[in-house]
Amino acid sequence: MSIVKINVLTVPEEQRETLEKRFAARAGAVENSDGFEWFELLRPLEGTDTYLVYTRWRSEEDFQNWMSGQGQAAHRGGGAEGAERPKPAASGATLWSFEVVQQAAPGQSGPATE
Repeated sequence: MSIVKINVLTVPEEQRETLEKRFAARAGAVENSDGFEWFELLRPLEGTDTYLVYTRWRSEEDFQNWMSGQGQAAHRGGGAEGAERPKPAASGATLWSFEVVQQAAPGQSGPATE
């Protein structure tokens, strides 16, 4: 089964638009990576300043390969070597890791397990 990586970002309200624009501008930064399965940027609706960046991968190895290559550039801002990095929109970040042990989709009779 797949693995899920959730980057938990603390984003002050005045930085929300900046964060969302940066993710919108990153098109292709992960989508064509070997083993990549899914991406979602989740905006909080109420009571928190925490965004969740959800990615799903075929394996931990695929995620680590992306992180050591394209992922490093994406997290640096993808700018030219020596270029000034933009100020981070998030004031804190934590990475959560999960293994998918059950899943369901519309029309399935029950959860699939491995």
